[in-house]
Amino acid sequence: MKQALIAVSFGSSVARAREEIGAVEAALAAAAPDYAFRRAYTSPTIRRILAGRGEVVDSLPETLDRLAAEGFDRVLVQPTHLLYGFEYEAIERQVRAAAGRFHTLKLGRPLMADDTALRALAACVAESYPVQPGQGLVLMGHGTAHFANMVYPALQTAFRLQGADQVYVGTVEGWPGFAEVLAQLQADGVIRVQLAPFMLVAGDHALNDMAGAEPDSWKSRLAAAGIAADCRMQGLARLAPVRALYAARLKELMPDGL
Repeated sequence: MKQALIAVSFGSSVARAREEIGAVEAALAAAAPDYAFRRAYTSPTIRRILAGRGEVVDSLPETLDRLAAEGFDRVLVQPTHLLYGFEYEAIERQVRAAAGRFHTLKLGRPLMADDTALRALAACVAESYPVQPGQGLVLMGHGTAHFANMVYPALQTAFRLQGADQVYVGTVEGWPGFAEVLAQLQADGVIRVQLAPFMLVAGDHALNDMAGAEPDSWKSRLAAAGIAADCRMQGLARLAPVRALYAARLKELMPDGL
């Protein structure tokens, strides 16, 4: 039986961020050594930018088409997406549409699919970004209008229940946003923070929305409020425990977890 693994990501045009995606891909490939590895990006814009640079990355439907044409029987699709949401639902539709072309076609869960993963993420992030007394750690997530956005306040709760009261979770496009984070920092009298992306990669959002020089970046807005921010320019993919969590997601799809 010909077997393949597809690691499907949103993608990035930022070289450093693509290295971070590659780190997760390597962890997934290592967890499935008997499976041919394939990469797919969901963002048409990212694929178009990369194509203009001479690098072609297929979409998920294109990757599935290629595998079917090559006679693969068993295909596992593991997203690197953090949560259930509009992007993940699109992947689900694409996988369902191709289901009849393979003997087995399975889709893995996103990283933050259950409370066990949330607790594990909170623990490894708090350990990776130690905070000095009187200071704070601000995590900037992406956020979404999808109901799955509730994982962010749930993550905030996970930090609090683990005793990490100095960690503040916000999002660019969801709730809680910057205003809610700032209000908490001011209420707690915090005047210095580490500012890090709670995203798979430190891509455009981290470079611009978080650490950019423009007055509307989180770093600039914190400074305007009298809070100094030290930006940590790395995505979650650079944390070994996070990569291990992705490998565990993939193993859920494999016979006997092997």
